[in-house]
Amino acid sequence: MKVCFKINDKSITPEQVEVIKEFTAFLQKELPLSDDVDINFLHDRKVKMTTGVRFPHGKMFILAGNRLLIDILRTLAHEWVHEYQHQKMGLSDKKQIQDIGGPEENMSNVLSGIFIKKFDKEFPNHSKLLYGENK
Repeated sequence: MKVCFKINDKSITPEQVEVIKEFTAFLQKELPLSDDVDINFLHDRKVKMTTGVRFPHGKMFILAGNRLLIDILRTLAHEWVHEYQHQKMGLSDKKQIQDIGGPEENMSNVLSGIFIKKFDKEFPNHSKLLYGENK
């Protein structure tokens, strides 16, 4: 499995990119994907989405502009879970999932929160980058 990053937001620093890569490796350990994924970090919403969206064939778009890194990573984890649902759990791209309160969405919400807490505990040295300069 290969991950391709596209950083289309100049506000993401090289240090943050390293944390994003580390978090992605963490996600792969926690919830392994077998097919390649393309993760696009956008400054503005260029596609229809809230803070992130997953498209067929492993394409993810994550809103990064004017957000804390911790929030960007949570969105990444959320979309990663949706990709896992398609790759490993047989969810079809032809089926529209319930956006609010549906089982697939609830699973993504719960697991992304768990992954953020686990990553934060496992890598406390990233705290300043995750939460900004004030923490």
